[in-house]
Amino acid sequence: MRILANENIPALVVSELRSAGHDIVSVKEVMRGASDIEVLSRAQNERRLIITHDKDFGEMAFGIGLPAECGVVLFRLSGDDPESDMRRMLDALQSRTDWAGHFSVVDEEKIRIKPLKFSDQ
Repeated sequence: MRILANENIPALVVSELRSAGHDIVSVKEVMRGASDIEVLSRAQNERRLIITHDKDFGEMAFGIGLPAECGVVLFRLSGDDPESDMRRMLDALQSRTDWAGHFSVVDEEKIRIKPLKFSDQ
């Protein structure tokens, strides 16, 4: 899977995904301080799934209607147990292959997936 990890995704998650064979780029490593629009643009251009804890990506995809065919996974985890959160992130990402074209929200109990509407639909 081709992934773009936003700055708020822990380095250990990035490392674990790389170890599992995923092609992952970390904003922390290659575009630190980039705006959300720059992150979304890069993900679109490189056809990478965005993984983030930032709700602004939902606003960009739905409210503003910016292109997000790459797909966005928003993690809404408690933060009470970083080890459990990391495991949930890894398990959720590896549980599916149909993230593209969807805005998905992952919490401790479920994954909600909503198709994104695109300008040609």
